[in-house]
Amino acid sequence: MTLLTAGDQPWKDKQIAEWSEDDAKQVLADSPWAKTVTPTVDRNENGGGRRSGGGMGRGGGIGIGGIGLGIPGIGMGRRGGMGGGGYPGGGQRRGPGEAGAYSNPPDLHLRWESALPVRSAELKARETNAPTLDESHYAIAIYGVPRRLASADAKDLANQLKKEAELKRDGKKDIKPSSVEVLQRDDGPVIVYLFPRSQEISRQDKRIEFDARIGRLDVTQSFYPGDMTYLGKLEL
Repeated sequence: MTLLTAGDQPWKDKQIAEWSEDDAKQVLADSPWAKTVTPTVDRNENGGGRRSGGGMGRGGGIGIGGIGLGIPGIGMGRRGGMGGGGYPGGGQRRGPGEAGAYSNPPDLHLRWESALPVRSAELKARETNAPTLDESHYAIAIYGVPRRLASADAKDLANQLKKEAELKRDGKKDIKPSSVEVLQRDDGPVIVYLFPRSQEISRQDKRIEFDARIGRLDVTQSFYPGDMTYLGKLEL
């Protein structure tokens, strides 16, 4: 975790109206609500699965650019004759860049999208296509998802992603998403996870771990409510 000092966060003690565009960009790029993470890759050809309850159809994994989605009938089959996919004749065929997808997983950018500082920074930075949210959910968005995911059926992909994500808190029940949205953008898909605010997160929750799987990419990132404050108020 990168520790930022007060001097590194000039926006911290300013009113939002006083933020510069650089302040806004820092909030969106590197702040208590915004983190960059390199996912790990499940290299098990059969999908493996790190969650006891997840993994629908991973064994016949569907591949999009070498990242198995585990959703039958979507995209290009990695293993002919299984899972409803595969190339004609049942042979295995690697797409362009497949080996690189395993050896060099992409850096992903996570934002606690529902937090007031993030929403305000998006306006200040003129991000006109920010996700539309409602007040009854915490929202975490993942940017930088491989563009090849855009070729999957968004509804089926969202249903699969919903099953393979949670917010973890020490000593408390995991929070599962109410829904997941896959938004198509010119610069690639954005995945938004919506978690119910009815399961309240407070400063007493020392650490919140976001844990998700996107195909064969395992994404884990910790957030710290004690740091996620703005002008003395917890902002989630």
